[in-house]
Amino acid sequence: MEALHRGAHHYLSKPIDADQLTAALLALEGETLAIAMAPSAETPSLARAEWEHIQRVLVDVDGNVSEAARRLGIARRTLQLKLKKYPPRT
Repeated sequence: MEALHRGAHHYLSKPIDADQLTAALLALEGETLAIAMAPSAETPSLARAEWEHIQRVLVDVDGNVSEAARRLGIARRTLQLKLKKYPPRT
């Protein structure tokens, strides 16, 4: 569920057998290839860019919200409130 809140588009529910996993990976590989080949002319919104930056900082500090807030230069509570929101659309 956390991955979905962070913007994941695909997920597999448990239990899953090898055939389902293979089919999902092959479908995802084709989709990723199509996305990589398509030029991205759309600029993300300011809210989306901010959200992506916050996520990168959180990954850099292994999810430590206090340290992420320090690096971002905002209050920990403000960061916690931002993290409760769904990711903005591009």
